[in-house]
Amino acid sequence: MEVGGQLLLALAQHGSPMPLKDLARDSGMVPAKAHPYLVSFNKLGLIVQDEVSGHYGLGPLAMQLGLISLQQFDPVRLASPMLADLAKQLGHTVALAVWGNRGPTIVRIEESPNLVHVTMRHGTVMSLRNTASGRLFAAYLPEDAVLAALQEEHAYEQRHEATAESVPANIDTAFRKLLEKVRQNGISDAVNLSVSGVSALSAPVFDESGSIVLSLTAIGPSALFDVGLSGHIATTLKALGKDLSQRLGYRF
Repeated sequence: MEVGGQLLLALAQHGSPMPLKDLARDSGMVPAKAHPYLVSFNKLGLIVQDEVSGHYGLGPLAMQLGLISLQQFDPVRLASPMLADLAKQLGHTVALAVWGNRGPTIVRIEESPNLVHVTMRHGTVMSLRNTASGRLFAAYLPEDAVLAALQEEHAYEQRHEATAESVPANIDTAFRKLLEKVRQNGISDAVNLSVSGVSALSAPVFDESGSIVLSLTAIGPSALFDVGLSGHIATTLKALGKDLSQRLGYRF
């Protein structure tokens, strides 16, 4: 199974049907060795051979297995067991946020094991402009969804007078440039924004379609928090985000 499985891995990584010689080469075997495996996989429905070109591609059983796997992997359920270890690794509070009806919403929290840390609350809706997770979702979501959320945030602040200066209800040039920077770096930061002395970094998790489904956020006292894009916190968050995305079917 391990030897023959290399053929399936090669097909999955290539992403499109392949001729026998290329498929065998990428699997580390000669065509004569690869062919019997392909015959067996074809009988099972794991691969199919195009009648015209003769190229091999993934078959209906492979598709069914993939769909079942995706159904089993809810993003929050998949990421939640990893939070405790992540908080230990980083030494800061970590949280998961999803896109709710009013914007990025905290759904899971693991507090830092250290005495000095920042606390968060489940159900908190994060500002799109002034939090790492908010900027992250704003960078990767469709613009119409971001505009709607900004307008809702603007209206909410007007009603409750939560801040002295209301959040603009549009995507201005400065904010657009900031979101482009987030996409380029693959991570979002917030330093002393919503709360003075508090900083955060947030990395995305994507599903099989490339849509952002989750943010992984670390938050802590600015004096102790490394916001460097190549620092330990940023690289750890990005690596875990990439791993979770791949488990959900996203291909980088």
